[in-house]
Amino acid sequence: MNAGNSQNPHGEQPVLTIGEPLESVRAAAILVHGRGANPESILSLVPEVGQPGFAYFAPQADRYTWYPHSFLRPVEMNEPRLSLALAAIDTVLAHIEAARIPAEKVILLGFSQGACIVLEYAARNPRRYGGVVGFSGGLIGATISPHPGSMANTPVFLGSGDPDDHVPASRVRESADVLAQMGAAVTTQLYPGIGHTIIQDEIAIAKAMFAALVE
Repeated sequence: MNAGNSQNPHGEQPVLTIGEPLESVRAAAILVHGRGANPESILSLVPEVGQPGFAYFAPQADRYTWYPHSFLRPVEMNEPRLSLALAAIDTVLAHIEAARIPAEKVILLGFSQGACIVLEYAARNPRRYGGVVGFSGGLIGATISPHPGSMANTPVFLGSGDPDDHVPASRVRESADVLAQMGAAVTTQLYPGIGHTIIQDEIAIAKAMFAALVE
């Protein structure tokens, strides 16, 4: 599949799929890569966090970048690419839901720019998800605030280095607060000295989230 149509450059890109056939699974996950990376890079996490009974989808950004500027800049500076990126995620989720896998059985996971995308998507489309995992990312914009609607106790994990040259710890905390105000069950971990990467403790937390959906 792809994630959209000719009106959306992100939507013209492939969506890589691994795991079990969507028609036979109990849950699914959308994994979103970071700036300059590709679907294969984020799918490399599946052997560590994944579980049997899942289908995994990894869309590809046009030119390997979801939006052009820092996620801390005003939202309008990253348009229209940001909205097109969110639309691509929406298309993948709609494909999953069409196979009768509801959003509450879908995990959204991303790293870096991909983390910003999944967190922003969930905040703008609040409901119960199977889980949201943001490795080294935060909500997008010069300032952030709650959106209307409820995340209905969706488990959310935010993990990041402190310091991280790309993601200020203050924005991770602010994002956690906003999502909690929207009704998410948020866990936040800031790890001194690890930089912009993913560590085993974060992997273990995400793995438990995946396991909970198919237990």
